[in-house]
Amino acid sequence: MRPHHAQEHAGDTGHTAKDSAHGPARRRFLCLCAGAGLGAAAVACDHTSANRPSADTDSRRRPEADRDRPGTRDWRIGSTGPPDAVAGYTDRISVTPGQECGLHVSTTASSFRVSAFRVGWYGGSHARLVWRSRPVRGRAQPAARTLPATRTVRADWPRTLAFSTEGWPEGAYLLRLDADNGHQRYVPLIVRSTHGVGRTVLLHAPATWQAYNRWGGSSLYNGASGAYATRSLAVSFDRPYDADGAEKFLVYEWAAVVLAERLGIPLAYTTGTDLHHDPGVLRGATALVCLGHDEYWTPEQRRHVAEARDAGTNVAFLGANTCFRRIRLEGNGAGAGRTVVCYKSSYRDDPCYPSRPALVTTDFRQAPRADPESSLTGVLYEGYPVDAPYVVHAADHWLYEGTGAHPGESFDHLVGVEYDRVTPGSPVPAPLEITAHSPLVCAGNRSHSNSAYCTVPSGAGVFATGTMRWVEALMAGTPEGGRDHGMDARTRAFVTRTTENLLRAFAEGPAARHRPAPRPDTRQVYGTPE
Repeated sequence: MRPHHAQEHAGDTGHTAKDSAHGPARRRFLCLCAGAGLGAAAVACDHTSANRPSADTDSRRRPEADRDRPGTRDWRIGSTGPPDAVAGYTDRISVTPGQECGLHVSTTASSFRVSAFRVGWYGGSHARLVWRSRPVRGRAQPAARTLPATRTVRADWPRTLAFSTEGWPEGAYLLRLDADNGHQRYVPLIVRSTHGVGRTVLLHAPATWQAYNRWGGSSLYNGASGAYATRSLAVSFDRPYDADGAEKFLVYEWAAVVLAERLGIPLAYTTGTDLHHDPGVLRGATALVCLGHDEYWTPEQRRHVAEARDAGTNVAFLGANTCFRRIRLEGNGAGAGRTVVCYKSSYRDDPCYPSRPALVTTDFRQAPRADPESSLTGVLYEGYPVDAPYVVHAADHWLYEGTGAHPGESFDHLVGVEYDRVTPGSPVPAPLEITAHSPLVCAGNRSHSNSAYCTVPSGAGVFATGTMRWVEALMAGTPEGGRDHGMDARTRAFVTRTTENLLRAFAEGPAARHRPAPRPDTRQVYGTPE
């Protein structure tokens, strides 16, 4: 059976149809709609002339073209309901503007609609409705299946509907499934940029989202019984995300996207899985921003980011535990790169061991091809769980300009739930300056979390926060704060101003050319050689 094609414009929300100058692609889309064989109640393929864009379609795809449009506050989920109420996944991890995307949906409701919200500032609304489907017939799909060799859970549902992203600006999107039983769930989608010249690239982490995803009973951490020993050794994008469908994005990435869009700097969007295949968006980019939890990287992605840094692209790590796990992307019957492989401590069972050690999926710092992440980030992941104050060390650093912070000033609960530190003797870009030095106790052991700033010969700056709560702090103490861990408005103001300083400086080009050089201080802080 052919998939449904449910398409309806969002009207006064600013969605634009395809211009008649792009007729062949428009006719193809209309033919696809006609081929679905559905009644008018289920599908709408009408494109009104009032919604047609100007000929300058490329400029309209840029995030800057969308920032002044009216947003909507009605983008949050009211009720997720039981797990089978409604859930779905896309058959593409990301798309470029204008590409078609398919949705695979299961619901106990008789029908549902899809609403596409682009995340941004939008005057404080934080999202804009770009597209909404007509009602689509609901269907409860078969139960998930598990591949025994790797304990991989897959839904493998048939495609329910397809939609065009024509007229959608680049950015981070939440597709909300609105079932007629009153329940809702998200499906995240990145409309990625293909060019990043002169722009700050925001890097989303779907491989990490998927690693923690327990939909169907298993993740890379736990099996159906909850035990680590029965965890999946590979996880598939061919299944929904658990909880509300976009938990990792909303907790660790959303607030940083909102802030970056509010600043008005030129932005581009991509994902780690896209950088694995094609680093083109990094060529000429002023900066790359890795968001709050980006743990799972392929060696190819890491190499592409390091090459961009060494060509002058600044890199910011707004979380902790970044680039910790080495993964492999593999194809399946649904397409290339749809499976994330990570054997972790069972790496000797990885088919690539020992013939291809560079591809063995364990921690980057571990054998058989040890390459600590600190050579990229400047810091090493050390522990979990922790909750500790963030303590400013170099209060006169340009990153903290305008915060009013003084040496030794602390911000409760900002260090957590995982943390990084500068580890003497580990490979790091140099020169490196520790800007925050935060005492903590983790699993009974005393240690520190560090924020660190360094530069490389290309002039690129590299900053790592050393805490996973940095992005969460951007909304701390507000109704949108969610899990703010007790962080308050004072902490929010400090983190917000520091992040603004960082993003504005990095958007100007190689930081070493226009900001003070790092002052090496590892010996001073830790009493050991640099």
